[in-house]
Amino acid sequence: MSQPPAVNELSAVMNVYNRFPITLIRGKGSYVWDEAGKKYLDFTSGIATCSLGHVPDTVQDKLTEQLATLWHCSNLFTIPEQKNLANRLSQHSCCDQVFFCNSGAEANEAAIKLAKKFAKDQGKPERKEIVTFHQSFHGRTGTTMAATAQEKIHQGFEPIAPGFRYLPFNDQNALTQIDNGKTTAVLVELIQGEGGVHPAEQDWILALQEHCQKADILLMVDEIQTGIGRTGTLFAYEQFGIKPDVITLAKGLGSGFPVGAMLAKGRVAASFQPGSHGSTFGGNPLAMTAGGATLDVMLEKEFLHEVTEKSNWLFEALQNLKDNFEGIKDVRGKGFLIGIEVDGNAAELVSAFRDKGIIVLTAGQQVLRILPPLTVSWEEMRAFIHTFNEILAEGEYNKP
Repeated sequence: MSQPPAVNELSAVMNVYNRFPITLIRGKGSYVWDEAGKKYLDFTSGIATCSLGHVPDTVQDKLTEQLATLWHCSNLFTIPEQKNLANRLSQHSCCDQVFFCNSGAEANEAAIKLAKKFAKDQGKPERKEIVTFHQSFHGRTGTTMAATAQEKIHQGFEPIAPGFRYLPFNDQNALTQIDNGKTTAVLVELIQGEGGVHPAEQDWILALQEHCQKADILLMVDEIQTGIGRTGTLFAYEQFGIKPDVITLAKGLGSGFPVGAMLAKGRVAASFQPGSHGSTFGGNPLAMTAGGATLDVMLEKEFLHEVTEKSNWLFEALQNLKDNFEGIKDVRGKGFLIGIEVDGNAAELVSAFRDKGIIVLTAGQQVLRILPPLTVSWEEMRAFIHTFNEILAEGEYNKP
């Protein structure tokens, strides 16, 4: 019988991530540094979380003040910072009330529970299904994994939680299948980030809303990755001409500090009463302070206008690269959520960028995902484009 490996040969951290071969120990603005002191331009923003860059001064100052005041308070008590952030999110969205949690998966879990409870409160207990779309991503908990319509996410965890039905994304024919008499809600991303950075088509999303309204089916929009300025408006739904019944947020809301939120219109939110749902750490003073300080910056005059202006320039620059290099097949997305489809293995380009001091991500085998901080400078964007041009010119992606 073989002997188990010695304890010192095993990592105490569970092996659930394919990690980059660098260890980051410090960050400021658009840059991070590894343990060897090498500096990297970070075009991942911690996967769309550090939207104001790393350790933004305004958020840091507010958190430092809160750290000296109160870290945690049970939700059995009123938390002023929570009330203030909820009011601001409601004022700047189409929703009326907010439930706070710690992550995107938790926000989607809350939305799923709310949709089921709402159906029963409306006297429609037969409506138990939630429709999601192929190549979506809504989280990795038991329920949000089931909501995610990707087979690779389900593998090894069968049987997955029931209650979800999957339809094709951006497919007009799929809309006629939304209401089968059992559907209580639709959960949709306006840009499928993990699924390859695929934006919803304007006509399709408007038709989806119309189908939902006619059948009194809730339209729930997952803005975990697109929300809080990432696409150039505070919420991506503003650019699609819709008004969801439920919105889920996380990532950029806390500038890297863990915070999630589920927003709902009043008639829907009324289905949650004391005991319906809860979270020990959700809405704690530190997270709420981080969220409030982040919104302070996001809502400054001209901030989001500048995000749109800069991201438009970056899209144009990437389109120019596409025109010059056959290896780039498509450039898509909105704002600073950009997918670049390449004719080859995107992971190889990620490594090439890292060697040159820039960190980027993938969204599938053939898609680079670009997520610069919303505070990225013109100089930093030009440096990224210059480096991308170098990599393409040196590699197999250049035109013959």
